[in-house]
Amino acid sequence: MRSNRLREIWQAGGAAVNGWLAIPNGFAAETMAHQGWDTLTIDMQHGVVDYQAMVSMLQAISTTATVPLVRVPWLEPGILMKTLDAGAYGVICPMVNTREDAQKLVAYTHYAPRGTRSFGPVRALLYGGADYPAHANDTIVTFAMIETAQALDNLDAIMGVEGLDAVYIGPSDLSLSLGCRPVFDGLDPKAQQAVDHILERAKAHGIVAGIHNGTPESALGRIAQGFQFTTVSSDARLMAAGSQQILQTMRASAPAPAPDSY
Repeated sequence: MRSNRLREIWQAGGAAVNGWLAIPNGFAAETMAHQGWDTLTIDMQHGVVDYQAMVSMLQAISTTATVPLVRVPWLEPGILMKTLDAGAYGVICPMVNTREDAQKLVAYTHYAPRGTRSFGPVRALLYGGADYPAHANDTIVTFAMIETAQALDNLDAIMGVEGLDAVYIGPSDLSLSLGCRPVFDGLDPKAQQAVDHILERAKAHGIVAGIHNGTPESALGRIAQGFQFTTVSSDARLMAAGSQQILQTMRASAPAPAPDSY
């Protein structure tokens, strides 16, 4: 089976730099993948990506060594299993709030006897290899999103579930849940304390902690703090920011209009 480079990065003690895909287009995903991101996450929870677009995007990412991940819409067995069958090498599941939620997530993403994942890896065999069924349980990466006050209350119970590889912090939802401003960077003190606590407990449980960021500076700070999975912005945000920068430069350098001749 094709190895999961994300696991290799973590086993070497490194941190993965993750890109985020909100644009439902194979060419856009292929272009992002060819820039050298360690991983790319297709976002099916928020935005406009549906299942068919996701499959095309996974195929596009496959033209590179970038590891394909998917954030699924919710903790629901059907979409988790179909996403893995399509060839995702990791899933990020939102709103995991209890130990029972985490147990379901692990069960839905692992074949028996570890879990209840149904067998039918149609595209996963093409991407992962003919021996995918024998090694999928040890290759696929499963993230639980920690983004509510309820999840904070159940943190150790969630992180103690065997088979859970990582937690992923959604700083905006976490901030909202704690009565703070919903931002990626520059969190309010209460939200920042929660982030620090999640990282500390993840280290204690021997699992990876990841977090979404708005800027590379923020992501670098999180890596220095001990996070081993950092997302920077998204394809749509990067496109908008690049366009704004070009337009501002052009307008600032444009010659002044000619004076009225009369």
